[in-house]
Amino acid sequence: MDALMTLQQSTCHRILIVDDTPANIQVVASALHEDYEVLIASSARKALELLKREHKPDLILLDVMMPDMDGYTLCGQLKQDPELADIPVIFITALSGSADETKGLSVGGSDFISKPINVAVLRARVKTHLALKQHADLLRSMVYVDGLTGVANRRRFDEALQTAYRNCVRHAKDLSLLMIDVDYFKRYNDYYGHQAGDQCLQKIATALSSVLHRGYDLVARYGGEEFVCLVPECDFTSAQRMAEALRAAVLALDIAHADSPIAPRVTVSVGVSTGRADRCHSPHVLLEKADAALYEAKRQGRDRVVATAL
Repeated sequence: MDALMTLQQSTCHRILIVDDTPANIQVVASALHEDYEVLIASSARKALELLKREHKPDLILLDVMMPDMDGYTLCGQLKQDPELADIPVIFITALSGSADETKGLSVGGSDFISKPINVAVLRARVKTHLALKQHADLLRSMVYVDGLTGVANRRRFDEALQTAYRNCVRHAKDLSLLMIDVDYFKRYNDYYGHQAGDQCLQKIATALSSVLHRGYDLVARYGGEEFVCLVPECDFTSAQRMAEALRAAVLALDIAHADSPIAPRVTVSVGVSTGRADRCHSPHVLLEKADAALYEAKRQGRDRVVATAL
């Protein structure tokens, strides 16, 4: 039980228990393991290590008094991390004064459970906070989804780009961006009508999404008839192959485009940029290079891929 123990694998909700006392861990884990996936860290330091290498939990149950770093300090650190800040934290503590509760809430805690632990109260509080988080996640996801195509929107892309850039800098990994533009889409709209244009964009979004298989890859509608793919930890050669696969997926839709001067069906142009994130000045450099590559693909005649490595 030193760093990580998974007690239940079959449920969607994951709970991290952080406590340095084995007896407390046993009580909490026994109360929850039948309904949730339970992870265990026996110190604040080990909790931080676990959070770096595992998928983040849906809820953290956190002891206050621990030797290496107390729960208040750990909670404060988690709330400063954009990738972890939305995880609700319930303090489990023998401290019961109003000053202690005020301090816990001020560092971002969501609730308190007093020791000795009442199992029924523990289960009820966990269920309540998981339901609240699920509702908040649903609302957040609605803000980040493009209403027409169902893929991520520009806001979601901008935030994901910053996160992927930081992660790739931390691990000295490549980061690839693919900018995709539907060729002569204005002519398509003028010829077939805007309703057909909307349906065309929906089909293209689905086709692009089908090419990306990793959970941390992202397809977003960048604006109008332009899409962007964010592909972390993807080298230049792999990014080129992916771009060709995206172009082929749109061609395979076989959507007629009678007013296109380059092909009788809908095509796309793709601009690719790849670079080691730790060698780029900012993620916007990659974005600018992908946009320039897209412009070059269109200048060369469209329906093609142009790629650049930084």
